[in-house]
Amino acid sequence: MARTALVTGGSRGIGAAISKALKAEGYTVAATYAGNDDAAAKFTEETGIKTYKWNVADYAESKAGIEKVEGDIGPLDVVVANAGITRDAPFHKMSPEQWSEVIDTNLTGVFNTFHPVWPGMRERKFGRCIVISSINGQKGQFGQVNYAATKAGDLGIVKSLAQEGARYGITANAICPGYIATEMVMAVPEKVREAIIGQIPTGRLGEPEEIARCVAFLASDDAGFINGSTITANGGQFFV
Repeated sequence: MARTALVTGGSRGIGAAISKALKAEGYTVAATYAGNDDAAAKFTEETGIKTYKWNVADYAESKAGIEKVEGDIGPLDVVVANAGITRDAPFHKMSPEQWSEVIDTNLTGVFNTFHPVWPGMRERKFGRCIVISSINGQKGQFGQVNYAATKAGDLGIVKSLAQEGARYGITANAICPGYIATEMVMAVPEKVREAIIGQIPTGRLGEPEEIARCVAFLASDDAGFINGSTITANGGQFFV
Protein backbone atom coordinates (compact mmCIF):
# COMPACT_ATOMS: atom_id res chain seq x y z
CA MET A 1 0.00 0.00 0.00
CA ALA A 2 1.37 3.40 -0.99
CA ARG A 3 2.27 5.66 1.89
CA THR A 4 1.12 9.24 2.30
CA ALA A 5 3.09 12.41 3.00
CA LEU A 6 2.39 16.02 3.89
CA VAL A 7 4.91 18.80 3.27
CA THR A 8 4.17 22.21 4.79
CA GLY A 9 5.36 25.08 2.65
CA GLY A 10 5.59 22.40 0.01
CA SER A 11 4.82 24.29 -3.20
CA ARG A 12 7.93 26.48 -3.49
CA GLY A 13 11.68 26.33 -2.93
CA ILE A 14 13.03 23.52 -0.80
CA GLY A 15 9.50 22.42 0.03
CA ALA A 16 8.61 21.96 -3.64
CA ALA A 17 11.72 19.85 -4.19
CA ILE A 18 10.76 17.71 -1.18
CA SER A 19 7.20 17.24 -2.42
CA LYS A 20 8.42 16.16 -5.85
CA ALA A 21 11.08 13.83 -4.45
CA LEU A 22 8.57 12.04 -2.22
CA LYS A 23 6.14 11.68 -5.11
CA ALA A 24 8.95 10.18 -7.20
CA GLU A 25 9.49 7.64 -4.40
CA GLY A 26 5.87 6.53 -4.67
CA TYR A 27 4.24 8.53 -1.88
CA THR A 28 0.86 10.17 -2.28
CA VAL A 29 1.83 13.75 -1.43
CA ALA A 30 -0.06 16.81 -0.25
CA ALA A 31 1.58 20.22 0.05
CA THR A 32 0.53 23.26 2.03
CA TYR A 33 1.07 26.91 1.26
CA ALA A 34 0.34 30.13 3.11
CA GLY A 35 -0.69 32.74 0.59
CA ASN A 36 0.60 32.56 -2.99
CA ASP A 37 -2.41 31.10 -4.79
CA ASP A 38 -0.92 31.48 -8.26
CA ALA A 39 2.31 29.68 -7.37
CA ALA A 40 0.35 26.87 -5.69
CA ALA A 41 -1.94 26.44 -8.69
CA LYS A 42 1.04 26.35 -11.05
CA PHE A 43 2.79 23.80 -8.82
CA THR A 44 -0.25 21.52 -8.83
CA GLU A 45 -0.64 21.88 -12.60
CA GLU A 46 3.01 20.96 -13.19
CA THR A 47 3.31 18.13 -10.66
CA GLY A 48 -0.16 16.76 -10.00
CA ILE A 49 0.45 17.29 -6.27
CA LYS A 50 -2.60 18.78 -4.59
CA THR A 51 -2.07 21.89 -2.49
CA TYR A 52 -3.92 23.04 0.62
CA LYS A 53 -3.93 26.57 2.02
CA TRP A 54 -3.59 27.23 5.74
CA ASN A 55 -1.51 29.14 8.25
CA VAL A 56 0.68 26.73 10.22
CA ALA A 57 0.86 29.29 13.04
CA ASP A 58 -2.83 28.67 13.75
CA TYR A 59 -3.58 25.37 15.52
CA ALA A 60 -7.25 25.24 14.56
CA GLU A 61 -6.44 25.87 10.88
CA SER A 62 -3.69 23.25 10.95
CA LYS A 63 -5.88 20.63 12.59
CA ALA A 64 -8.75 21.25 10.18
CA GLY A 65 -6.40 21.28 7.20
CA ILE A 66 -4.77 18.01 8.22
CA GLU A 67 -8.19 16.42 8.69
CA LYS A 68 -9.07 17.53 5.15
CA VAL A 69 -5.83 16.09 3.76
CA GLU A 70 -6.35 12.78 5.54
CA GLY A 71 -9.90 12.66 4.27
CA ASP A 72 -8.59 13.07 0.72
CA ILE A 73 -5.49 10.85 0.68
CA GLY A 74 -5.68 8.77 3.86
CA PRO A 75 -3.89 8.77 7.23
CA LEU A 76 -0.53 10.52 7.07
CA ASP A 77 2.59 8.39 7.35
CA VAL A 78 5.21 11.09 6.73
CA VAL A 79 4.95 14.72 7.81
CA VAL A 80 7.61 17.25 6.83
CA ALA A 81 7.51 20.55 8.75
CA ASN A 82 9.17 22.83 6.23
CA ALA A 83 7.10 26.04 6.35
CA GLY A 84 9.02 28.99 7.72
CA ILE A 85 9.45 32.76 7.55
CA THR A 86 12.08 35.38 8.34
CA ARG A 87 11.65 38.80 9.88
CA ASP A 88 15.28 39.85 10.16
CA ALA A 89 16.56 42.77 12.23
CA PRO A 90 19.41 43.45 14.64
CA PHE A 91 18.25 42.59 18.14
CA HIS A 92 18.18 46.21 19.34
CA LYS A 93 15.81 47.06 16.49
CA MET A 94 13.73 43.87 16.54
CA SER A 95 10.09 44.50 17.39
CA PRO A 96 7.95 42.20 19.53
CA GLU A 97 5.87 41.62 16.40
CA GLN A 98 8.91 40.44 14.43
CA TRP A 99 9.80 38.09 17.26
CA SER A 100 6.29 36.69 17.66
CA GLU A 101 5.59 36.19 13.96
CA VAL A 102 8.68 34.04 13.50
CA ILE A 103 8.15 32.11 16.74
CA ASP A 104 4.51 31.44 15.86
CA THR A 105 5.32 30.12 12.38
CA ASN A 106 8.69 28.41 12.71
CA LEU A 107 8.39 26.93 16.19
CA THR A 108 4.75 26.79 17.24
CA GLY A 109 3.97 25.89 13.63
CA VAL A 110 5.95 22.67 14.05
CA PHE A 111 3.87 21.79 17.11
CA ASN A 112 0.71 22.61 15.17
CA THR A 113 1.83 20.36 12.31
CA PHE A 114 2.91 17.30 14.28
CA HIS A 115 0.45 17.34 17.17
CA PRO A 116 -2.70 16.53 15.16
CA VAL A 117 -1.07 13.52 13.44
CA TRP A 118 0.73 12.12 16.49
CA PRO A 119 -2.17 10.06 17.95
CA GLY A 120 -2.79 8.35 14.61
CA MET A 121 0.86 7.53 14.14
CA ARG A 122 0.99 6.01 17.63
CA GLU A 123 -2.10 3.95 16.94
CA ARG A 124 -0.80 2.68 13.58
CA LYS A 125 2.70 2.06 15.00
CA PHE A 126 4.42 4.00 12.24
CA GLY A 127 5.36 7.59 11.50
CA ARG A 128 8.06 9.82 10.12
CA CYS A 129 8.26 13.39 11.48
CA ILE A 130 10.90 15.48 9.74
CA VAL A 131 11.73 19.14 10.46
CA ILE A 132 13.63 21.42 8.12
CA SER A 133 15.75 23.44 10.54
CA SER A 134 18.74 25.56 9.47
CA ILE A 135 22.47 26.06 9.77
CA ASN A 136 21.59 29.26 11.63
CA GLY A 137 19.79 27.25 14.29
CA GLN A 138 23.13 25.56 14.93
CA LYS A 139 25.52 28.51 14.82
CA GLY A 140 23.33 31.60 15.18
CA GLN A 141 23.30 34.53 12.77
CA PHE A 142 23.53 38.30 13.02
CA GLY A 143 20.09 39.86 12.65
CA GLN A 144 18.29 36.57 13.16
CA VAL A 145 17.83 36.15 16.90
CA ASN A 146 14.20 35.21 16.29
CA TYR A 147 14.87 32.83 13.37
CA ALA A 148 17.88 31.16 14.99
CA ALA A 149 15.92 30.63 18.21
CA THR A 150 13.12 28.86 16.35
CA LYS A 151 15.43 26.66 14.32
CA ALA A 152 17.37 25.66 17.44
CA GLY A 153 14.07 24.97 19.16
CA ASP A 154 13.04 22.70 16.30
CA LEU A 155 16.03 20.49 17.09
CA GLY A 156 14.82 20.18 20.67
CA ILE A 157 11.40 19.14 19.41
CA VAL A 158 12.74 16.24 17.34
CA LYS A 159 15.06 15.01 20.10
CA SER A 160 12.15 14.86 22.51
CA LEU A 161 9.65 13.40 20.07
CA ALA A 162 12.18 10.72 19.12
CA GLN A 163 12.17 9.47 22.70
CA GLU A 164 8.38 9.54 22.98
CA GLY A 165 7.67 7.97 19.60
CA ALA A 166 10.34 5.29 19.32
CA ARG A 167 8.33 2.50 20.97
CA TYR A 168 5.48 3.22 18.54
CA GLY A 169 7.59 2.99 15.40
CA ILE A 170 7.74 6.76 14.98
CA THR A 171 10.97 8.56 14.16
CA ALA A 172 11.59 12.30 14.45
CA ASN A 173 14.61 13.84 12.75
CA ALA A 174 15.82 17.19 11.47
CA ILE A 175 17.75 18.50 8.50
CA CYS A 176 19.81 21.66 8.79
CA PRO A 177 20.39 23.07 5.32
CA GLY A 178 23.10 25.61 4.70
CA TYR A 179 22.67 28.21 1.97
CA ILE A 180 20.55 26.74 -0.81
CA ALA A 181 19.94 28.13 -4.30
CA THR A 182 16.30 29.04 -3.75
CA GLU A 183 14.54 32.09 -5.18
CA MET A 184 15.15 33.94 -1.92
CA VAL A 185 18.90 33.38 -1.91
CA MET A 186 19.29 33.97 -5.64
CA ALA A 187 17.46 37.29 -5.26
CA VAL A 188 20.12 38.80 -2.97
CA PRO A 189 22.69 41.11 -4.58
CA GLU A 190 25.41 39.23 -6.44
CA LYS A 191 28.19 40.58 -4.19
CA VAL A 192 26.36 39.33 -1.10
CA ARG A 193 25.80 35.97 -2.73
CA GLU A 194 29.48 35.73 -3.66
CA ALA A 195 30.42 36.52 -0.05
CA ILE A 196 28.15 33.71 1.15
CA ILE A 197 29.65 31.25 -1.31
CA GLY A 198 33.10 32.30 -0.15
CA GLN A 199 32.27 30.88 3.29
CA ILE A 200 31.28 27.47 1.89
CA PRO A 201 34.22 25.05 1.44
CA THR A 202 32.54 23.31 -1.50
CA GLY A 203 32.49 26.66 -3.30
CA ARG A 204 28.82 26.64 -4.26
CA LEU A 205 25.30 26.93 -2.97
CA GLY A 206 23.36 23.76 -2.25
CA GLU A 207 20.52 22.65 -4.49
CA PRO A 208 16.97 22.13 -3.17
CA GLU A 209 17.06 18.60 -4.54
CA GLU A 210 19.99 17.77 -2.26
CA ILE A 211 17.87 18.57 0.79
CA ALA A 212 14.95 16.66 -0.73
CA ARG A 213 17.08 13.52 -1.03
CA CYS A 214 17.87 13.74 2.68
CA VAL A 215 14.15 13.89 3.43
CA ALA A 216 13.40 10.94 1.17
CA PHE A 217 15.99 8.87 3.03
CA LEU A 218 14.70 9.79 6.49
CA ALA A 219 11.17 8.97 5.38
CA SER A 220 12.15 5.52 4.15
CA ASP A 221 12.10 2.17 5.94
CA ASP A 222 15.89 2.15 5.61
CA ALA A 223 16.06 5.00 8.15
CA GLY A 224 14.05 3.24 10.84
CA PHE A 225 16.95 3.19 13.32
CA ILE A 226 17.78 6.88 12.82
CA ASN A 227 15.85 8.82 15.42
CA GLY A 228 16.40 12.17 17.11
CA SER A 229 19.18 12.98 14.67
CA THR A 230 20.17 16.01 12.65
CA ILE A 231 21.53 15.80 9.11
CA THR A 232 23.79 18.77 8.48
CA ALA A 233 23.75 19.64 4.76
CA ASN A 234 25.78 22.80 4.37
CA GLY A 235 28.77 22.01 2.14
CA GLY A 236 31.15 21.97 5.08
CA GLN A 237 30.38 25.53 6.19
CA PHE A 238 29.72 24.59 9.81
CA PHE A 239 30.35 21.47 11.88
CA VAL A 240 28.51 20.38 15.01
